[in-house]
Amino acid sequence: MTTADLGIRAEPGSFRDPANRVFHLGEQVLRGLGPQGTADWQALAASGFFAALLAEGKVCATSAVDPATLPDTGWTTVLRHERIPFVSHPYEWSFGMLRDAALLHLEILRRALEAGFTVKDGSAYNLQWRGATPVFIDIGSFTPLTEGEPWAGYRQFCQTLLYPLLLQAHLGVDFQPWLRARVDGITPDQLRPLFRGVRRLLPGVPTHVHLHGAMQARNADASSSAVAAQLRDAGYSRQLALATVRRLTRLVSRLDRRVAGSHWVDYPRTCGYTTADRAAKESFVEAAVAAGGTPRLALDLGANDGRYARIAARHAAQVVAVEQDPAVVDTLYRALRAEGDRRILPLVMDLADPSPGGGWRGVERAGFAARAHADVVLALAVVHHLAIGHNVPLPEVVDQLVGYVRPGGRLVVEFVDPQDPMARRLLANKPAGIFPDYRRDEFTRLLTAHCRIERRCELPSGTRTLYQVVVGD
Repeated sequence: MTTADLGIRAEPGSFRDPANRVFHLGEQVLRGLGPQGTADWQALAASGFFAALLAEGKVCATSAVDPATLPDTGWTTVLRHERIPFVSHPYEWSFGMLRDAALLHLEILRRALEAGFTVKDGSAYNLQWRGATPVFIDIGSFTPLTEGEPWAGYRQFCQTLLYPLLLQAHLGVDFQPWLRARVDGITPDQLRPLFRGVRRLLPGVPTHVHLHGAMQARNADASSSAVAAQLRDAGYSRQLALATVRRLTRLVSRLDRRVAGSHWVDYPRTCGYTTADRAAKESFVEAAVAAGGTPRLALDLGANDGRYARIAARHAAQVVAVEQDPAVVDTLYRALRAEGDRRILPLVMDLADPSPGGGWRGVERAGFAARAHADVVLALAVVHHLAIGHNVPLPEVVDQLVGYVRPGGRLVVEFVDPQDPMARRLLANKPAGIFPDYRRDEFTRLLTAHCRIERRCELPSGTRTLYQVVVGD
């Protein structure tokens, strides 16, 4: 009998460390450990620093499972982890999110080193989010420290956390497309040509880009054990490792996103809603989210400043607020972080080009469509941007929005009439008559083919209509 026959589903993104593997059994998130992983876990579970991290919520809640309660998995030990409400990827985070994730990773490494442990990895994928609060999830990465060993995760940390931050802080270049292109992150060879001349001297660049790249090239043919031996012979120690972590922490904490102009930052003021329209829309959305109990997950697609995500969070357990502009998402994130919010997760994503599957076999990092199955989906002021702004046929837009909703869930969607000022602004750059099917009656017909319309509301301005529909019940 295979593990699949027992209802066990291996996590596609967990296979690179042969000592442990994450898998799912029903709603449970489990981690199997081999003999070495079991020994590491036993040492970790007995340590004071790990108990403190658990109590502070900085690592995901984890406990050993009684083997008698599980089918035979073949692992020596099985751990149970808390289920993260929504799994996201670093290329969907804003600058502030990536920086705070990096700082948490460094804090955990520092505290591990002080207690005689280390973490084998340094990847941004080792972190997830409870709302606007980062949490470290790779419990299998902890291992007792061997004195004189360098931090094996330094390269990963640079490529998936530090380099993207340097790219945006020093050059004003959004890092998200770079991280999305390669699951292993940005290499020194990719970054060095951008930091020549006086840019070579920018904070963090001489040591972590140029020197690191040169050392990688020099030791390209050497084994990791040989490099470690060279460092030990040169007097490398835990105290030197701690000093490096503290310097990295100071560097990362001082980096900040370059402030640049953004059309979408000012969108709430320029979008054309009257006071009456806004009040009617907020009332409609709140009633729709509250209908039918407490949603486990709500999506706000095209969230902008988070106004409607906050309304949804009054009723839903978790809200994912998706917005295409990194600056807008960063502003929202910083506000939520200051509030200590644990319900709203803001993400950077263009709905016309959502995150695809990536990594090994295209499934190591699941695409957005594979992750986004919500009880409630808000699609407010989105349809016209996709249909007119991006030339996506209206039936395709409806199919995609409906596809984000779990069967029996609700879609709250807004149709913006071609005569609306915002729609006319988009149409001004298009050939006349290019969208003959972009009409309210056609949109209603398409919705009816997929869903049951529960409520609709025409906003007082007369050019926008809200629909509350139930999908597939």
